[in-house]
Amino acid sequence: MNIIIKGTNLELHEDLKAYANEKIGGLKKFIENDNINENSIIARVELAKTTQHHQQGDIYKAEVNLQFPGKMIRSVDESDDIYKSIDKVKDELRGMITSYKDEKMTKTRRGARMIKRLKGISPLAWAKGEFRKFGLRKKR
Repeated sequence: MNIIIKGTNLELHEDLKAYANEKIGGLKKFIENDNINENSIIARVELAKTTQHHQQGDIYKAEVNLQFPGKMIRSVDESDDIYKSIDKVKDELRGMITSYKDEKMTKTRRGARMIKRLKGISPLAWAKGEFRKFGLRKKR
């Protein structure tokens, strides 16, 4: 996974970069078991200070765009502490990644079930039109 960190209106010191790398890089373990090449995933992290003079103090924003092949997952959080924002974004992304993987697995299993049903149908059933018993339709 390639992680690109950008700071807007905020000085990115080494501790902050290391913290963001550690948290966003930790999402790699949720992607490893998938058939996706890890090098094809790009994580764009933007850490920003949204206000200069706010009544309650400074407000920080963490935004992460995870780009998979064919899909993009995005999470944004604003908080009074940049480290809290990074943690919240990481937790939200973890849930999104697992649901994305579950969706892919469901589609794969659905296709495998359809193939299994098709293998069980004899050619005579196709000729007589009895394939409707299996929940299939004949193509016109």
